[in-house]
Amino acid sequence: MIRFGRVALLPAVALALNGCVAGMAASAVGMAAGSGRERPHRNVELMLVTAREACTAHASQYGAVEVARLKEAGGNQIIVFGTVSTAEGRRSFQCSFVTEITGFDLRPIGI
Repeated sequence: MIRFGRVALLPAVALALNGCVAGMAASAVGMAAGSGRERPHRNVELMLVTAREACTAHASQYGAVEVARLKEAGGNQIIVFGTVSTAEGRRSFQCSFVTEITGFDLRPIGI
């Protein structure tokens, strides 16, 4: 009788484990899909830092740099806005960055 009870439980245990395996597989697929979504966000943050550093280094040849803001543009482009201060006064700059600086404009403030 004890043997019959164990044999009768085998299909029930297999069914329960089957659902568990399916749940684990679904969870793994969900985590893989979620990890793919996080990467662009991390890349944008890295691009913002890299663009800020590159544009600050380039603008520093004209004076003391203060970055005002960064803007994400289309096509993985970051635009850095800021000012450069010298003994003669301040000027504004706009720096475009993709994987390197692709444009840099330096203008007097107020014109």
